[in-house]
Amino acid sequence: IVGSLILSDISLWSAGMCSLFSNSTLLYISYKKKHLLKPAEFFIINLAISDMSLTLSLYPMAITSSIYHRWLFGKTVCLIYAFCGMLFGVCSLTTLTLLSMVCYVKVCYPLYGNRFNAAHGRLLIACAWAWALVFACSPLAHWGEYGLEPYGTACCIDWRLSNLHPVARSYTAVLFVLCYIVPCCVIVASYTGILMTVRASHKAMEHHEARQTKMSNIQDVIVKVSMVCVAVCIGFFAAWSPYAVVSMWAAFGHMDNIPPLAFAVPAMFAKSSTIYNPIIYLLLRPNFRRVMYRDLVSLCRAFLKGCLCSCSRGAVGKCHSHLVVRVSLQSFCRRPEPVQYCFLCPVIIGWTHDDGKPNQLSHKSNFLYTPI
Repeated sequence: IVGSLILSDISLWSAGMCSLFSNSTLLYISYKKKHLLKPAEFFIINLAISDMSLTLSLYPMAITSSIYHRWLFGKTVCLIYAFCGMLFGVCSLTTLTLLSMVCYVKVCYPLYGNRFNAAHGRLLIACAWAWALVFACSPLAHWGEYGLEPYGTACCIDWRLSNLHPVARSYTAVLFVLCYIVPCCVIVASYTGILMTVRASHKAMEHHEARQTKMSNIQDVIVKVSMVCVAVCIGFFAAWSPYAVVSMWAAFGHMDNIPPLAFAVPAMFAKSSTIYNPIIYLLLRPNFRRVMYRDLVSLCRAFLKGCLCSCSRGAVGKCHSHLVVRVSLQSFCRRPEPVQYCFLCPVIIGWTHDDGKPNQLSHKSNFLYTPI
């Protein structure tokens, strides 16, 4: 038992550090490219802000209480902790849902999607925060209640009360439907529609382009779009499904039959969403990834240059060290030049092409382009 508790503490601390680093990196990159941000990318920034806020407000107290195996901060702080968890968690879920809807409209209905501007993005983000605030404030108004989790080191909805009182149970049921079932359906439907549109565009391209090289490039685009869609869906289900199932079990089942570990493990999965969200958009969106690689390479270059130059004081050694750093970093940074234009890439995977103009192939298939 002691070993499992130590492992839980280490896992929680590691998750907090990973979340802090990944969300900080995403916000830093967004700041670096703030003049190039598209309105749809506002949702990614808002997602990083809500995940970062959840990390800073929950992880320190959760880790400290987990070390001492009990809640250390009193009832008032418990209410604040649970309120922050609900507010930032629901905001992240809603932001992911809105992002999937915006991507669907921009890809599948570009005539309407092209009208989406920064004002629309800010309005939807404000709606996401207002929606989250409604569910976070409801337990404070006694529709549902906040309290200690059954494992005793964190706070959330009082599951035992939701099992006993119909009003509290109704809050849990509404939360389950509107903040889990509906977002699941919207996200899956949106990304399924995007994949179907991409594949239909691929089939349309087969009638216009016979060269195998360019068709293979289109296939690469489909694979990358599919990776983003599948990653978002899997991450969403993996993070929130266990907690949703346990919440319904606690509200409508026999509370005494649920072990505390059944609440602790889903809570860890839910907190893990603050890690996978930035990783998906850092690693699978090339416009974010390029900025990250560029700054990382600059940092490595300065570090290696300083280390190698300090180790070799002679002129020959210094020149040799500079040559090694330059060659190794250039090989690390090298990436193939883009040869295929894609309307979908800026929306889904963030590709941008600046050295040419797209040529529309047909009115029905205006998604994939070839250079002039």
